[in-house]
Amino acid sequence: MQSTDYNFRLKDSIVGLQFLFVAFGALVLVPILTGLNPNVALFTAGLGTLLFQLVNRKTVPPIFLASSFAFIAPIIYGVKTWGIAGTMSGLFAAGLFYVILSFIVRLRGSGFLHKLLPAVVVGPVIMTIGLILSPVAVNMAMGQLADGTVIVEFPVAITVSLITLAVTVLVTLMGKGIFRLLPILCGIFSGYVVALFFGIVNFDAVTNAAWFAMPAFVAPEFNWEAIIYILPIAIAPAVEHIGDMLAISNVTKKDYLQEPGLKNTLLGDGIATSAAALFGGPPNTTYSEVTGAVTVTKAFNPAIMTWAAIFAIVLAFVGKLGGFLSTIPMPVMGGVMLLLFGIIASIGMETLIKEKVDLADPRNMIIVSMILVFAIGGMTFNFGGVAFSGIGLGAIVGIILNLVLPKTKHFDGY
Repeated sequence: MQSTDYNFRLKDSIVGLQFLFVAFGALVLVPILTGLNPNVALFTAGLGTLLFQLVNRKTVPPIFLASSFAFIAPIIYGVKTWGIAGTMSGLFAAGLFYVILSFIVRLRGSGFLHKLLPAVVVGPVIMTIGLILSPVAVNMAMGQLADGTVIVEFPVAITVSLITLAVTVLVTLMGKGIFRLLPILCGIFSGYVVALFFGIVNFDAVTNAAWFAMPAFVAPEFNWEAIIYILPIAIAPAVEHIGDMLAISNVTKKDYLQEPGLKNTLLGDGIATSAAALFGGPPNTTYSEVTGAVTVTKAFNPAIMTWAAIFAIVLAFVGKLGGFLSTIPMPVMGGVMLLLFGIIASIGMETLIKEKVDLADPRNMIIVSMILVFAIGGMTFNFGGVAFSGIGLGAIVGIILNLVLPKTKHFDGY
């Protein structure tokens, strides 16, 4: 199947199910880590993908939209601070941010994004997302909460988490074919088996769940603090979106940056993210795992992603599935997170390296340093009773410094 033309055929449904399987591990990881409902995440991923295709119906890229890792930290903090409903208002605003960006790109061109959000800002912001989350991963791997409350005894917890981590790493490095696209799923499966051996899996949630049930939808509640906290974090996935569109363009040999163009793909992402927030789901962004699967299978027909979306929506109403996902023990998830959050930080470093950001330039050094220290150090500013801190504050500081700091004369040529 070498054409990217939209051709809806029944036989593509099997391939679509395969693509959902590829995305499944990472797709449900975000809601499990953040306290959101996995069934809702499945529903909103399917809905978001269909909305994205509707917006880009003239030229549909073969991509699937699902939970974004960049939002894990703010969602965890938001759910703990404002509850799910309050956090959803911030995520809804993040979707609107993408919509606004799409209209700016429509008016000013895509070069505007690179000027406002250069690698010297985006790279360290992505790094802080992973680094701020690292204590969460370590605590879960050790089987305890942030306050030290023990959920699983340390010897058992660390054994389960390290085996999960080891399998995930081995599959990432040595997996072939479809398996190299499923390191998270393989790691979780192996860790789950070990957890069963140690007797730390509780199946009550599966027993009590109905086979068919309405997903636990949650409507957003307006909360200014949540909006201001989460909004700046949308910067990183917005830039990541450009990279994803470049990747799928390279795979299919069709330039999606020109047609349908960032003005439409960003719009599709934004509408999908805001729609997800209306139901209590995590933000939807283009999914690199599925792009990798497209590369391996050469299945370029966008209708395959329509089937994947339909299967995701159908599975969202299987209550037993959500019950089963909730039985995954804390150390299993912690083992995956140890690698995952480190990789996120590494992607930030890769962004700086790939764009050849010269950290010998004092201006670049100052911007990167201030983003890292403000975001990770716990700096907080209060304006009108609203607190700015963490990743969002780091992003804002980086953008402002990049706009106001003069270029270093000695480095004018860079």
